[in-house]
Amino acid sequence: MAEKLACSPASSGHPWDGPKRWYPNGNLALGYNPPGVRNTDSALPLHPSEPVIHDYACDGPAPGNLAFRWTYGSNVAAKNRDPRVQVVQYNEDTFVLRQNVCVHWEAPFTYLLFGNAGALLIDTGATANARHYPLRETVDAIITRWGQARGRRKVPLTVALTSGEDVAQNQGLVQFAGRPDTTLVPKPLEVMKRFYGLESHWPSGTGAIDLGDRVIEVIPTPGAHKDGVSFYDPYCDLLFTGDLLFPGKINIGNDRDFTASLERLEAFAGSRPVKWILGGHIEMMFVPGRYYPRFATYKPYERVLEMEPALIGEAIRYAREVQGKDMMLIRPDFVLFNGVSPDQRTRVWPEGVPYFSPPRPF
Repeated sequence: MAEKLACSPASSGHPWDGPKRWYPNGNLALGYNPPGVRNTDSALPLHPSEPVIHDYACDGPAPGNLAFRWTYGSNVAAKNRDPRVQVVQYNEDTFVLRQNVCVHWEAPFTYLLFGNAGALLIDTGATANARHYPLRETVDAIITRWGQARGRRKVPLTVALTSGEDVAQNQGLVQFAGRPDTTLVPKPLEVMKRFYGLESHWPSGTGAIDLGDRVIEVIPTPGAHKDGVSFYDPYCDLLFTGDLLFPGKINIGNDRDFTASLERLEAFAGSRPVKWILGGHIEMMFVPGRYYPRFATYKPYERVLEMEPALIGEAIRYAREVQGKDMMLIRPDFVLFNGVSPDQRTRVWPEGVPYFSPPRPF
């Protein structure tokens, strides 16, 4: 009989309309976890005799932590000795991976999520060459360790993209071609729509990827790219937005679609709890409104990755302001580029954005 990690709802209120979300101490029946330790499998045997079944259906958000510093590159990229792929374990079923900024200056993020029936990799980075960017090797190692801890020899993998058009997020896809027990979500827009069951209601509908009791929702969000999608994880309350919304220079492909997608995303987030928005890149500095230029491989003063859900509303306000205009618009946490070069500059500092000069790099 497989072990089940039980959970129960609490009765008090929550900021969103629903019961308070609460996690118990892992598998209470086994007595492994001391009081105060929430939702952990760490004390389970390393090689259980039968698959461990985790209960993702209990209320959340699941605990997780991004309180650390990303590697920030080097002035001379060839001399950088940081890992080619930085791996951070948000919690025991959720991993955040980042490509080394010296391997590719955009340093994109990818996300690996596990459920009882398989795993999902969201985005694949900006480099196809596995020697320069060993994404598959890294993902395989994580899956192997996770499978050993959960008593699973086989963990099917689905690889999905926030945009098949975005070369900074789709180049590593070739590394997974021919991988056993792997499903690659098709890149062509029409085929991708059919895969998610969205061919008759794009972009207003939603799709789903069931990882086994952890169902990831797929939200069409064209605008930066015509095939853009975002992913929502109800287990951790994370919203993965790729190039649509991230702390950096957002290049708008179609301003009407961009605004409409943000409006749909705001309505979606209003009906579900969202803890953090996690985009595809970081380009902003911790100083409001300041960002790194393209091709920079040394970024010691980056802003944090996670964005608060309230920033969707701010993005909508300023997306409407740039709609129909060729202009850039600077905000504290992102910059919008509509119909202009991503190297566009402005001499007029925007109203409402604090003016600070970033420190000189050490």
